[in-house]
Amino acid sequence: MSLLAITGATGFVGRATLDKALAAGHRVRALARSRQDERAGIEWIPGSLENSAALDRLVRGADAVIHIAGVVNAPDRAGFEAGNAVGTAALTEAMLLSGTRRLVHVSSLAAREPDLSDYGWSKAEAERYVRTSGLDWTMVRPPAIYGPGDAELLELFRMAARGLVLLPPHGRLSLIHVDDLAELLVRLAADAPDMANGATYEVDDGRPGGWTHKELAHAIGTAVGRRSVLALPLPSSLVRLGARIDRRVRGDRARLTPDRAAYFCHEDWVAAPALHVPDTLWRPLIATPEGLAQTARAYRERGHLR
Repeated sequence: MSLLAITGATGFVGRATLDKALAAGHRVRALARSRQDERAGIEWIPGSLENSAALDRLVRGADAVIHIAGVVNAPDRAGFEAGNAVGTAALTEAMLLSGTRRLVHVSSLAAREPDLSDYGWSKAEAERYVRTSGLDWTMVRPPAIYGPGDAELLELFRMAARGLVLLPPHGRLSLIHVDDLAELLVRLAADAPDMANGATYEVDDGRPGGWTHKELAHAIGTAVGRRSVLALPLPSSLVRLGARIDRRVRGDRARLTPDRAAYFCHEDWVAAPALHVPDTLWRPLIATPEGLAQTARAYRERGHLR
């Protein structure tokens, strides 16, 4: 049994990781901005990545830290920098001061393209802080993450249910189910061999070459029970125009920002085979068609999808 410290435990990936850690018999300390319900096996630490005292309480005496917290949408570069880069630097500093050595850092495939978006730049900066920290670290770069409880891909499911899916320009991407990712994070934190120290892994669902945007749209259509779906790629200029309109209409609440449009329009978000996790350590268990159907059922049960 290990004591695992988790940031971002109240988010989509964090909740799944917390569940996997408890199911594996580990004790958990979890950082949370707001009050959380008591749960056996969890010690909630009130605070945030900006609070050095809270970070010290979180990591001191822990066997390993799983750093999931981050910002996926911000109004400007400063917001991404604060949430992803500066927050990661603060966590590594707290670990060094406390003597806690083992860090599993959740990055993003976007870190491969730091000049493409502010989000990608901030994730690359976070990786830089981890690499130079002197800690015993492993980095995981997930692709698009899906599963019950996800809000990011919900609109794709809704469009597929209506029979028309508007897509970015032609490109490919990898996917991973949140439960598969969570299983990997816990394993890396508690049971990973020495070969994982200093490694950067890009993970996926095991589908070679990933998915084209159209293939994903049709797979989601099948998951929601549509026999046919019209998958319509849009030119990048139209996607970027939509982002500007969304920002003008919804301000800081916009979901399609210019920064995200730049990310979405990139043609290659496929996990690199050379950076895959060794099969002896981990492999995905959830086939994507099955996982998409499970996700669609969960959306319907919660009233998010007709």
